[in-house]
Amino acid sequence: MTLATIDLQIASEHTRCPSVSQLKLWVESSLQEMDEKEDQELTIRIVDEQESQSLNKQYRGKDKPTNILSFPFESPAQIELNLLGDLVICAPIVSREAKEQEKSEISHWVHMVVHGTLHLQGFDHIEDDEAEAMEALEIKILNTLGFQNPYLIEEKNN
Repeated sequence: MTLATIDLQIASEHTRCPSVSQLKLWVESSLQEMDEKEDQELTIRIVDEQESQSLNKQYRGKDKPTNILSFPFESPAQIELNLLGDLVICAPIVSREAKEQEKSEISHWVHMVVHGTLHLQGFDHIEDDEAEAMEALEIKILNTLGFQNPYLIEEKNN
């Protein structure tokens, strides 16, 4: 089992954020698909909309806040680090989306963490086939954690 060390940074005034133990469980469940057996380190930074918007504009060219940003770490070939990368999660956006999608805030948090952790492992959803594979894996991990398919909930509300 791949274990995770999480550096949690809270830079948000949002009061309902998951605990380190919850985040660790969700990340470790998402890491089980890795071939890597070494423990992995990552930073999870919980931010407000201003920081999310600034980072989204700087790194993705989109001048608006977003729910989650993933920054995979790629170490130089000669340096071996088990640093997976960084997740930046915008707490107010996660809260608002959960209400809009009529699901619990915790279920949306777990989905965002699983989704972001898969991105850190190289999964993507740009192409349709990649999106299908990534979504199937997300659904499998969320089911293992006791949460329902988040895409069925989103489809119901659209």
